[in-house]
Amino acid sequence: MTRQPAAVTLGIVLCAAGTALAQTPGTDPARTPGTFEITDNSFLVEESFNQEAGVFQNIFMWTRSRTGGWEGSFTQEWPLGSMTHQFSYTIPFSGAEGVRGINDVLINYRYQLLTETETRPALAPRLSAVLPTGREADRLGAGVFGLQVNVPVSKQFGDLYVHANGGFTWLPSVDVSADGATRTLTSPFVAAGGIWRAAPMLHLMLEAVASFDDTGGAAPARARTVTISPGFRTGWNFGERQVVVGAAVPLSRVEGRGDLGVITYFSYELPFR
Repeated sequence: MTRQPAAVTLGIVLCAAGTALAQTPGTDPARTPGTFEITDNSFLVEESFNQEAGVFQNIFMWTRSRTGGWEGSFTQEWPLGSMTHQFSYTIPFSGAEGVRGINDVLINYRYQLLTETETRPALAPRLSAVLPTGREADRLGAGVFGLQVNVPVSKQFGDLYVHANGGFTWLPSVDVSADGATRTLTSPFVAAGGIWRAAPMLHLMLEAVASFDDTGGAAPARARTVTISPGFRTGWNFGERQVVVGAAVPLSRVEGRGDLGVITYFSYELPFR
């Protein structure tokens, strides 16, 4: 049976990296007063703010579990003219049990449907193409083109930012047996996170993710993974540039089995105009 790579099955969860942004305060007039010095740098939960015009971001995240397996990802995000449209790509890679390599790459488009005000949250749906770049024989990829959808919502309450996600990964015609049988795999996920501003450039984080991965067997079944991850992030502003680093300790439970890991995070945001 072919399984989905972790960077795809958990989707945004580890996505990573996929769509985190860092914005300096006061750059977006549509944001509410008291904007955090660091935003859109969550680790496992996607935040709802597109990259501002003229600024792009590089994001690297690394996760290592107690069992010795590891996952990493590199993401680069670019605004398409303004904050309304954003393009990004995520290159995930992993290693476990003597096998290592690139997983299935994500090509992402995100639309800023709602900007945050004092009375409404920010909303920025994302659509991603899943490219079959991982070696299927080594269980690094699904071997097919697919799609991923996520709808993140974000709202600030004083020194607390709350984020919520809901989405799924869709992989058609995946090889699920030795005799060549195929099946479409659909794996939903939900996530939520809270960011507490302990100091202007120091935030305490608590994130939770639940994914329900289609196992691809003859009969439909899902493997449930629940992750709780406390952590922190901090950063520095250098003119129009911002560096953010952080770490977390995720505790995951997969079908009754627990695993403890460590997340390290690095982001560098800079102008290109």
